[in-house]
Amino acid sequence: MSDRFSRRAFIKSGIMSAGSLAAATLPLGAFAQSRPMVYFTHEISSESLKKIYALVNQGISGKVAVKLHTGEPNGPYLLPRDMVKKLLEDIPNSNIVECNVLYSSPRQTTEGHRNTIATNGWDFCPVDIMDEEGDVNLPIPNGQWLQEVAVGSHLSLYDSMLVLTHFKGHAMGGFGGALKNISIGCASGSLGKAQIHRDGRNPWGSGPLFMERMAEAGKAITSFFGPRITYINVLRCMSVDCDCFGTRAVPPKAPDIGILASTDILAIDQASIDLVYALPEIERHDLVARIESRSGLRQLEYMKIIGMGSDQYHLIVV
Repeated sequence: MSDRFSRRAFIKSGIMSAGSLAAATLPLGAFAQSRPMVYFTHEISSESLKKIYALVNQGISGKVAVKLHTGEPNGPYLLPRDMVKKLLEDIPNSNIVECNVLYSSPRQTTEGHRNTIATNGWDFCPVDIMDEEGDVNLPIPNGQWLQEVAVGSHLSLYDSMLVLTHFKGHAMGGFGGALKNISIGCASGSLGKAQIHRDGRNPWGSGPLFMERMAEAGKAITSFFGPRITYINVLRCMSVDCDCFGTRAVPPKAPDIGILASTDILAIDQASIDLVYALPEIERHDLVARIESRSGLRQLEYMKIIGMGSDQYHLIVV
């Protein structure tokens, strides 16, 4: 804990210095290329979302899957639908993708899932429930716990993926960032999610080993898309609970922070965590307690171990 909290002043000074550099006349390419860029804006709006996406969309082309969490019925803290709709207008040949869920929910079946999507206002564009017609196995390079993971079969129909994540807490993962969005989110409801959650005879394993299995499943997705995947985290309405809690989610105590974007999954999730930890203690307390009580930071540590990106990054304020 002490090392993480001691970074608070450093993080704040780093944000200010990055903002000064971004505002100067130096081109963004003048920064050292040894660390990935994480772009950050305090403003949460359609215009800022479009602006920050344009900085990380170089590898996105062809048929584009936009992976986001469409939530349980009437969830109060979902990403703003109008904001997402306007972004998708700027991404040709794109649509939202989801998979059915493992836990008891209307979203456990495709029919119930489609009804929930309409209830929550995501039916402004096609939403592909990728496991509607079953699943396919994706290999996990050098996986320790999993050698493959079952994902929605429609995943193979896409050329690129935008991982558009509502960053918040999570009952089992501690926090839900870009990793959770593609790992649990792309795993098929009938098989893939069970593969990630299962720990021996325990169908709902938790703790560090769950984080490691989740990271390995996420690596299957990043390996599949290669350079054709990019990430946006929206740090708003950060309840300690995931959008899978729907109306039961605890009201957020942490303030809205802004939007982050990167082509590096570890860098963007690490930067999101760093910004949360940089909040005043009274504002970050509940969310940090949820993260640490679930060993959530193991997600970041294990992503680094298995080569999913860098936890050292340049934060560029735009």
